[in-house]
Amino acid sequence: MTQIDPGTQTTVHLMRHGEVYNPTGILYGRLPDFHLSELGRKMAERAAEFFADRDVVTVIASPLDRAQETAAPIAERLGLDVGTDERLIEAENYFQGKRFSVGDGVLKRPGVWPRLYNPLRPSWGEPYVEQVARMTAALEAARDRAAGHEAVCVSHQLPIWVTRLAAEHRRLWHDPRRRQCSLASVTSFRYVGARLVGIDYQEPAKDLLPVKTTKKFVAGA
Repeated sequence: MTQIDPGTQTTVHLMRHGEVYNPTGILYGRLPDFHLSELGRKMAERAAEFFADRDVVTVIASPLDRAQETAAPIAERLGLDVGTDERLIEAENYFQGKRFSVGDGVLKRPGVWPRLYNPLRPSWGEPYVEQVARMTAALEAARDRAAGHEAVCVSHQLPIWVTRLAAEHRRLWHDPRRRQCSLASVTSFRYVGARLVGIDYQEPAKDLLPVKTTKKFVAGA
């Protein structure tokens, strides 16, 4: 780990990607070729405006298309390249590629029950603690790279949310409907030296958010 002066102030912004074009409504997870919708591209441009006057010196994204496409206009506005960090990727999910929401009557399907027995882990995908570990490592790497300045890391809802829960010493198991991590939102981790001193949350594209529909039961997005 890079040694940081204990008085150095650094901010790492964990940003969720914009809206994805997903006409069939599947849980796309880590599948390739899921790109931003027209609205999602507007959200990315709004994010570029939000960061334009900030002291951002590095822009990093999950390798997935939607994250890269969200990061691109931010980096372009700042005259930077988009870096890629595999640790920022979406959570692995057994139900990837399937329609999976409470409204679909999924809880009545015996075939899925073995994957739903333990929501504390969760049993249907990548354990929360593993998501927190890789995301925290990515955060710290971005912090060290941007020491004394700011970094933007574009990732996905569930990994961002559980990382925040862990940083705030809250339990990782949660109701997905209560996540504070809307599309194109920014969760900012403020450091002094290597010490986390605060977390802020903002929604630069709040006025662009679509009307909420039934939430996915185990979706990350």
